[in-house]
Amino acid sequence: MSVKFNVVERGNPSNREAPKKFYPSIQSSGRVTTREVAEMAAQRSTLSKMDMMAAIESFLEIIPEQLAKGNIVELGEFGSFWLRVEAEGAESTDAVNATQITAVKPRFNPGKLFKKMLDAIEFVKGAHVTTPPVED
Repeated sequence: MSVKFNVVERGNPSNREAPKKFYPSIQSSGRVTTREVAEMAAQRSTLSKMDMMAAIESFLEIIPEQLAKGNIVELGEFGSFWLRVEAEGAESTDAVNATQITAVKPRFNPGKLFKKMLDAIEFVKGAHVTTPPVED
């Protein structure tokens, strides 16, 4: 299994005077829709494509519902989802309140099977070099 990457030139956001460097950046090889995932999963199970589509749609509704309740969603060796917040600090514990939360972000921690797949990826350099636009 191989994944292509492009070369991207980036500046240092904390030091705009520092020389720019070149970094690898994953190049997408396409997209897979929910319907396509359902078709693939149906081929591996006893469910029809439509039954699998319904199961996936239900699953995709359950995960954010459970996260919104404050639960960690564990998916076995695939991994776990949870919520993380960005917030402004306060001078004391009594001064801390919900209005300090500035953003809520979903997080994912891969499990053993997912990590094993990630370790097996072979990276292949693509031919494309991307230079960011010049800022005025």
